[in-house]
Amino acid sequence: MINRRLPPWAVNAILVPLASVLCGFVVAGLVIAVTGSDPFQALTALFQGAFTNHEAFAETLVASIPYIFLGLGLALGFKAGLFNIGAEGQFYIGGLAGVFVAYSVTGLPGLVEIPLAIVAGMLGGFVWSGIAGALKARFGAHEVITTIMLNYVAFLLANYLIDGGLMLAKHVSTPRTPEIDPNAQLPIIIPGTRLHFGLILAVVAVPAVWFLIERTTIGFQLRSVGFNPSAARANGMSVGRTLVLSMGISGALAGAAGIVQILGLSHHMTDTVAAGYGFDAIAVALLARSNPWGVLPAAFLFGALRNGASFMQLETQVSADLVSIVQAMVIIFVAAPVIVRWLLRLRAQPLQELQLAERDEATVV
Repeated sequence: MINRRLPPWAVNAILVPLASVLCGFVVAGLVIAVTGSDPFQALTALFQGAFTNHEAFAETLVASIPYIFLGLGLALGFKAGLFNIGAEGQFYIGGLAGVFVAYSVTGLPGLVEIPLAIVAGMLGGFVWSGIAGALKARFGAHEVITTIMLNYVAFLLANYLIDGGLMLAKHVSTPRTPEIDPNAQLPIIIPGTRLHFGLILAVVAVPAVWFLIERTTIGFQLRSVGFNPSAARANGMSVGRTLVLSMGISGALAGAAGIVQILGLSHHMTDTVAAGYGFDAIAVALLARSNPWGVLPAAFLFGALRNGASFMQLETQVSADLVSIVQAMVIIFVAAPVIVRWLLRLRAQPLQELQLAERDEATVV
């Protein structure tokens, strides 16, 4: 059997996610074939649009940046036993808070303006998601419900502030905020492309979040609360405070995604800035199995899917919505690994072996 030749952590952390992605593409290919199109032609166009066309690889990296921040935030929440569905709203609030600082503060060096805007965006996301954490800690309100509702509040608040005029730029045809100060714009890494310094920030965030989760007291507490809140409370941990803090940090990373997207690309904010990134990032965190290091390849995959979808539709007339099918099937296979294990003829692992695999998966870096 396959997993007799592989250590348990490799099966859980590498083989099952890779097989889940492959199964997602197989199902998508079958859907394309049923509709009368050529699946090989469509998937080839998807690959070309993501990697080999002019500036395609750089654009795929650009599309991966918000997925990295958002995936890290959701993965951290999962570690604490919190299913944060509000990343999209936290993305908006982080963008609103950060862009306000970025266009209001002028005349300072970029080394001052950029961190100020990013910190403001992270604080906005922290406070917004902290509301859901506080409601869960104080009243037991489920975070799935509260974060979904807060998403709608965030969308409408952005609508009100931007379309309503309080943050509206003057003399523009499309409602948006004023342009940020030029010094607050993130520098371009590769001249002639849109690839900006946000990629460096996102990559640096991966080991930082891993260190926070695995090597700090806060990380130990959030993992303990996520594993067994009753045992954590019995050992003197403040479960309520940990829930609020965990949800806040998760939202801060989502807020960072929002403001980095603005500082690096658009340089202003509209009321459609997120474009589904927050919801797609749920699949990124699930595919990564809540491992910060796993978020990096998962975010790159989803960035490639997003970037290649439009070219695939242009070249083959296959709808770009096919990417959503791939994402949905990946989620299904990741959420139900028993299907993948059956397909690969992997034997079921004993409980003790699974616990060792989870421990190894958390520490293998």
